[in-house]
Amino acid sequence: MYSHSSESLIQQAREIQEPELQKFYSRLVKLLQGKELGHETVDSLQRLYLILSATKYTRMLPSDLQKRLRSLLLSQSEQLQVLSAAVLRETLPLSGQEPNYNQENPAQLNSHATALLISQAVTRTDLSFFCAQLLRCLEGRPSESPAHSLLYILPVLNTILTHNPKCLTEDHVTLVSKKLVDWLRYASIVQGGGASSGRFFTGPRSRQPLPIAELDGTVSGDFFTVLCVGQGFTEDQWMNVYSFSMLRHWLLTYHSVSNGNTTVDADDRSEVDGSVVSMVSATSSSSRVLPPKERLREKAFQYCQRLIEQSNRKAHKKTDTELQKACLVEAVYILDCVCVEDASLVYRTFPSIKALFGRLSSDLLYARVLLPIAQFCLNHGELAAVDCDSMWKLVFGRFPAELFSDPFLAHELLRFLRLNLENIQLRVSQYTHFFPNLLKFLAWDSPAVVDDFVDLLPSLVTPGTTVELLHTLLDLPCLSATLVLQLRSACLPISEPGSRSLACLDAFRHSSSRGLFLFLLRGEAGSGDTIERLDDLHKLLAEAADWPRVIHCAQTVPVLLHIFFNTVVMVADETLLAHLILVMLERSSLLFNIPTYIKEIHRVFSCHLLRLCKLHPSLIMYQSHELLEFAGTTANVYTKEELYTHVVWVLGEYLSVSCDSRCSVRLITSCFEALEAVLFEITSSAPPPGATCPAPRAINALMSALAKLASRSHDLIPRVSLFLSKLRTLTRGRSVPWCSDEEDLVAIVTRGEELWSLLKTPSIAQSVLTPPPHVITPQSHRDNNVAMPLGLRTLSILAQSQRH
Repeated sequence: MYSHSSESLIQQAREIQEPELQKFYSRLVKLLQGKELGHETVDSLQRLYLILSATKYTRMLPSDLQKRLRSLLLSQSEQLQVLSAAVLRETLPLSGQEPNYNQENPAQLNSHATALLISQAVTRTDLSFFCAQLLRCLEGRPSESPAHSLLYILPVLNTILTHNPKCLTEDHVTLVSKKLVDWLRYASIVQGGGASSGRFFTGPRSRQPLPIAELDGTVSGDFFTVLCVGQGFTEDQWMNVYSFSMLRHWLLTYHSVSNGNTTVDADDRSEVDGSVVSMVSATSSSSRVLPPKERLREKAFQYCQRLIEQSNRKAHKKTDTELQKACLVEAVYILDCVCVEDASLVYRTFPSIKALFGRLSSDLLYARVLLPIAQFCLNHGELAAVDCDSMWKLVFGRFPAELFSDPFLAHELLRFLRLNLENIQLRVSQYTHFFPNLLKFLAWDSPAVVDDFVDLLPSLVTPGTTVELLHTLLDLPCLSATLVLQLRSACLPISEPGSRSLACLDAFRHSSSRGLFLFLLRGEAGSGDTIERLDDLHKLLAEAADWPRVIHCAQTVPVLLHIFFNTVVMVADETLLAHLILVMLERSSLLFNIPTYIKEIHRVFSCHLLRLCKLHPSLIMYQSHELLEFAGTTANVYTKEELYTHVVWVLGEYLSVSCDSRCSVRLITSCFEALEAVLFEITSSAPPPGATCPAPRAINALMSALAKLASRSHDLIPRVSLFLSKLRTLTRGRSVPWCSDEEDLVAIVTRGEELWSLLKTPSIAQSVLTPPPHVITPQSHRDNNVAMPLGLRTLSILAQSQRH
């Protein structure tokens, strides 16, 4: 994590001895007593901070050093302010010198000193006192406090509101709401900072302040907002900007304040005589008689409507265009907040939101602006009786299809889905239909978004999407490679004949294979579960198997498959689950050729095949033909050992009349013969060229399955007994080509002898190899017909009587 030199400095800071530390304190006090604090002082403060923060113990500084550091908080140098605040935050205040929050004067503090006071507040009372002091500064006239004092009060209040909103009272909320109305709606409309008219012979007396301007250079004809420009800004204009920055958080949080004594100030200082009447608010003059909170909502509504109007102007600078986008995002979110609080505003807001969507929907550069509009439509579309289908086709259709490589949009869109998942499932019927598009975010940047899809994937699993979704998850590495090829195809020229290029890129552009890639890039579900030429697709993408993006994507698939199967068992019926077993058997041979990926997928399939059959043993009968075909293929023992072993185990365990009345002796015999042939073949010859010896677990599973089947059809017992006796004879005292490890061979022979001994007494063999359910899961503690419940109750009574 740290470089060697950094580790060395941290180690020295941790090992410093107390005498040396006291000398260092004394030297630092002398430095701080000097008139000029230069580089040596800064270096010493940095070293002190390292010493204090490098250990887990909180130290206490000498009193004179603490006093000097506190005085530095009011220094003119911001570097010294930052360092002194950081050092004091790492120490304990001296006894009797804790900050008095009721006597601190916020007008004399800066943001760093204020942050230190907040961090050292022990109780909510301390913060309440400090909030009261801050709000007294807001109540005073601007001339009564330094010019800079108001500029940091709102950020400090916002911080307090974030960490402990209950330290504010209802009176505080009323005051802040009134001040926010003042700053948002009635800021000065002339430029600050000594702006002149630009005339050559302008003197001090004839110099007139210029009006503020819009981003397109025209003179502003309405009230000041954050999108107004000028050569300088007055203090109330800066407060306008600060107010807009914290407005949404204030609207979301002020409901959490504590219930204190409330007093309503009848004197509304927001309604000053010299205020400018807004064109937007000309029809809302009734807001003058509203309570403070409702008046703030009204002014916030007017402010955001003005921002939407200003965003339609052509900005001269690119940075101003980005500012317009950022302000639009915040404005729509604020409109959503005020409409959640006051539903009557929905009808006034929707026309402008609808017009804004119509103006921006064709330009994907405004995608991040359109997400707040989608939030607004989700929350209020039903109330306004507005059809939002075009919105969802854009958000779930074009955004993932064309902007999958934009990390910021991916984060915002997936966060929007997570925060509103319940509402989206309830109100947006198309949501699950667009899962192939949404998974493009995962295929492109798996490590960054896998946490989002862990939460979202269960919502995409429905009876109608289950099979196609399983195929899509298994094809995610192919989709990842295809997305890379799509971007490369757009930016790289078509290669000349004979030149070197990626073969898969040429295949992506070729018409004969274009359909394979277009299926992977489909935007909506319903065009088919999968494609028939998957093997051809894997060959075309073979050189992409070692691409980092593809490998990262392949590593996330097993995690998502576990979530998928855990959800499926809750939404699917037996017919659908039987179909999934068939898909698992088929796709075990059709996976993208990444060895570790194939091995992990087989492990996931094995785990959930076992779980599905345990929950629904009758699934064996639904897919008995396919399972027997899979288990009767000898090659599967070598290439799919994990899955093959579990298939054999479930056949031996659940192919029984006790699990499903449809099971017949003929089916048991067919299964026995298929497994017998495989076991005889692998134990009578060496493995195929290039293959390793069959796993001992697979051989043991085959022998156990044969013994279980024979115990249910006694005519088969002589056949399996003959094989087991031959196995013991053939392996005695010599090596065999199908097992290279002597210990494994001993384990296989021992298991064979155990089964052979059991089958000598068929009645006992069936009870041992396939015990009835009441033996596997005993419930003696619940059965009233046995003595154990009575004994347990007696012991409980005795234990309780001894306690008392």
